[in-house]
Amino acid sequence: MLLTFIALLFVASIIAGLLGSLTGLGGGVVLTPVLVLFLGVPIEYAVGASLISTIATSASSGSRYIKTGLAHMRIAIALEIATTTGAITGSFLEYIIEEEHLFKLLDIIFGGVLIFSVIPNFIRMKSEVPVYVNPDGFSSKLRFNGSYYDEALKKEVTYHGVRYPLGLLGMYIAGLISGLLGIGSGALKVLAMDLGMNLPFKISTATSSFMIGVTAATSSGIYWALGIIDPIIVGITIPGVFVGSNFGSRYLNKLMNRRLRQIFTLVLIILGIQLILRGFDIFG
Repeated sequence: MLLTFIALLFVASIIAGLLGSLTGLGGGVVLTPVLVLFLGVPIEYAVGASLISTIATSASSGSRYIKTGLAHMRIAIALEIATTTGAITGSFLEYIIEEEHLFKLLDIIFGGVLIFSVIPNFIRMKSEVPVYVNPDGFSSKLRFNGSYYDEALKKEVTYHGVRYPLGLLGMYIAGLISGLLGIGSGALKVLAMDLGMNLPFKISTATSSFMIGVTAATSSGIYWALGIIDPIIVGITIPGVFVGSNFGSRYLNKLMNRRLRQIFTLVLIILGIQLILRGFDIFG
């Protein structure tokens, strides 16, 4: 049984790292349900292990994306301020929400919002590169421009981020929801950069992969302090996630944007269903 547990956890970690690096969501979307539903790990330990796996995904894939120019460090740093502020706000609001017993309702509502948020992705599914929008003055001053060679399209892609205030709002909400519900903020980060700031999808996912490690590192400190991070689970998870995320980061730029959107949309729907099931006490 022990060998089966180790083998299943290691394989799940590889898949989690692979999907996490390709979608910018981290590995928790895959790892948490596998740990809870198939391996019988308590939900709090599963979430703790998922946070550590997210840090591992970010460390492995994020560094490669920075090196290859897919992750935009200036955008990441400018937006991370809002995510951190949102996470702090979420932590303060958590006590009030718990007192009013509204967590289950929030899970259901946000799960539904995530599922409906895939509609814009379906609309943009065939778009490989976003239509160029003239940058506003604020975004120009912050130099949210860049370029990268798209290996799938075989051409240089130039882009410029726009609507920075909208991106900040999206990141604040991402941090807020992450702090309140204990889920990764990668999903909303990618949506904020892709739909809000009109960045190419590969830039959005790569930049999110670089950013999520910071958020997860902050949250995981609480889990370490509470003693609900199992070193055995983490010790098996981290090598698998490194293998998967390393593989995913090598192939992100070789995939068409529509294929990445399809993967991202599927994972987003799975995350939404997870939250709804948790709201009805079916999962977690």
